[in-house]
Amino acid sequence: MPELPTKAALRVRNLRKTYKDVVAVDGIDLEVLSGECFGLLGPNGAGKTTTIEICEGLTEADSGEVEVLGLRWSSDAATLRQRLGIQLQETQLAEKLTVLETLKLFRSFFRQGPGADEVIGLVQLEEKRDARVGALSGGQKQRLALACALVGDPDLLFLDEPTTGLDPQARRQLWELIEEFKEAGRTILLTTHYMDEAERLCDRVAIMDHGKVIAHGTPRELIASIGVEHVVEFSAGSTTLDLAGVSRIACVRDVRSENGTVLMQVTELHQAVPAVLAELGRQGVPLTELRTHSATLEDVFVHLTGRNLRDD
Repeated sequence: MPELPTKAALRVRNLRKTYKDVVAVDGIDLEVLSGECFGLLGPNGAGKTTTIEICEGLTEADSGEVEVLGLRWSSDAATLRQRLGIQLQETQLAEKLTVLETLKLFRSFFRQGPGADEVIGLVQLEEKRDARVGALSGGQKQRLALACALVGDPDLLFLDEPTTGLDPQARRQLWELIEEFKEAGRTILLTTHYMDEAERLCDRVAIMDHGKVIAHGTPRELIASIGVEHVVEFSAGSTTLDLAGVSRIACVRDVRSENGTVLMQVTELHQAVPAVLAELGRQGVPLTELRTHSATLEDVFVHLTGRNLRDD
């Protein structure tokens, strides 16, 4: 039997939103399938948060269509609020309440869902069950915010830059929680400007810049689309380097200089590195540092825009 088409959990068509003289969202289309983790990526100011707030029913669009779980905010708001989990970019919780009291409060907003103690166990906050919110660390507060989003047993979970400002250990702990939610067959829309996070968590991604979607697909598809496999970075101290000579190397696809570091996108690493070393020797340029890594979504963004993801 042929496979049945996967139902869309979220559809966005020609969405637009303007603030004064700033076009925050400029006619984007998105489709998030049921059961997938979809990443909305881009630098600060790209329009990610505005887009997700419109989908959450927190902000009204100027124009366009938004369908969430087959429903619309204009006619089905009460039903949608029972089926969504939302973690905002910054969640302000009452600091004098305990973790348990906070989750009991949020649980009271929903007709169904796990108990407060069950969710505390899910996000590994058992030891902080009776601690006041104001005494929690940044990572613990983020886990509590995620718990508040999960306490209604949502079908669709919105996470707006959930790991910003966290240390590496806290980030990985949140990643594991998100992966467990996805493995349970639920749907996630995640915004982030961390490309490693998107590669780890997301089935498909859309990259936004200046209010538009500039690329979309699976992480592997997007990385393959730029036609390079590796990135080589090296420093030559204060010595002047002729970049044209490096760019003529056969397997080099792109070369640029940034803050004293030369970055090259290459197709054959085993050929590129010896050729670069030979070219540096020909130019009499001393090598002070050399690094290589596989191409990433960050490199896709640089290829598409000519700048780094977190450039101002």
